[in-house]
Amino acid sequence: MAEHSDYPAYPVGLRLSGRRVVVIGGGQVAQRRLPSLIAAGGDILLISPSATPSVEAMVSAGEIAWERRAYAEGDLAGAWYVLIATGDTAANETASAEAERHRIWCVRSDDAAAATAWTPATGRSEGVTVAVLTGHDPRRSAAVRDAIVEGLRDGTLAAPRNRDRDRARGVALVGGGPGDPDLITVRGRRLLAEADVVVADRLGPRDLLDELPPHVEVIDAAKIPYGRFMAQEAINNALIEHARAGKAVVRLKGGDPFVFGRGMEEAEALAAAGIACTVVPGISSSISVPGAAGIPVTHRGVAHEFTVVSGHVAPDDERSLVDWAALATLRGTLVVLMGVDKIGAIAEALIAHGKSPDTPVALVQEGTTAAQRRVDATLATVGERARSEGVRPPAVIVIGPVVRVGPAYGRP
Repeated sequence: MAEHSDYPAYPVGLRLSGRRVVVIGGGQVAQRRLPSLIAAGGDILLISPSATPSVEAMVSAGEIAWERRAYAEGDLAGAWYVLIATGDTAANETASAEAERHRIWCVRSDDAAAATAWTPATGRSEGVTVAVLTGHDPRRSAAVRDAIVEGLRDGTLAAPRNRDRDRARGVALVGGGPGDPDLITVRGRRLLAEADVVVADRLGPRDLLDELPPHVEVIDAAKIPYGRFMAQEAINNALIEHARAGKAVVRLKGGDPFVFGRGMEEAEALAAAGIACTVVPGISSSISVPGAAGIPVTHRGVAHEFTVVSGHVAPDDERSLVDWAALATLRGTLVVLMGVDKIGAIAEALIAHGKSPDTPVALVQEGTTAAQRRVDATLATVGERARSEGVRPPAVIVIGPVVRVGPAYGRP
């Protein structure tokens, strides 16, 4: 009788909504696979003594549950699907054996031959999910997947151009857009597909990381507010180090690299090191997120200008460079980024400088993603409203009469 590995895998789409999924290990593999499991609606339990900052962010957002410990016998009880992704071979084998006994489909990142399921190379375009398996050749799976997805996007189904491995290497500062992976530019997606190393922010479109071939090194540069972070100097050094090693490096950032993204600091560091730098603009959340929530930042007869400010420091903080008194006199739209925890103080400052307490305000959390939600208030109520509704970053705050323009006004 033939060995298990002699047979091809049987392709199937798992419907995991509301079903228990156990992920063992909180490193890069889990970071790359968890977004798809979350999107599938799985009831996900992470078992790991530690996790990357991006995985911790998923826990903080309530997307997954986390037990901070090593795997123990019996942890897979009731599971429908298991992902084993630790560096402990003995623990991986024990967990795999438990899955086998209970007939639970199990993926192993350390030993595909010992797994009962394989993760295909996946891609998405216009509501179509492409999943490719080519046995034990993940690079070929990724190449076939890329060809199909690119063909779907441009209508030709032709394979994308292969990267010239001999061209000069450098760093691409890519704006990934506001969160929806379909909102990255065509150029940004192409450069991402050609990358050897991706240095990714937490606010970058994380679903795109799941499309990367296994050989691509993903460096987590997540800057979680008031939590763990990778210092800017360390990010700069990582970009320079990998570019000098001859790697094609992509710095994947949320929104646009130069809109509160510290992209110029990175470009300056690369220039000082003699590293070629390509800047790929991205769709800024300052206009795209309000638009996705049905709010135009300008509207004929309502607002002829809009101003984008950072709210990461309070108005009374000596580090603030924002002239809140001047902003209070403007008649147009005010868009505040990174201001969720300071919105109460910001509202008070604007009112103190003459802005009407009845000025409409909208907070749009996780804009353009499946988790998007909108909370409406006024300057007088927004501080308490943000607290009572549990609004969390990332969220874009829109202040002005445009909030009440259009059919989307009043939606929960």
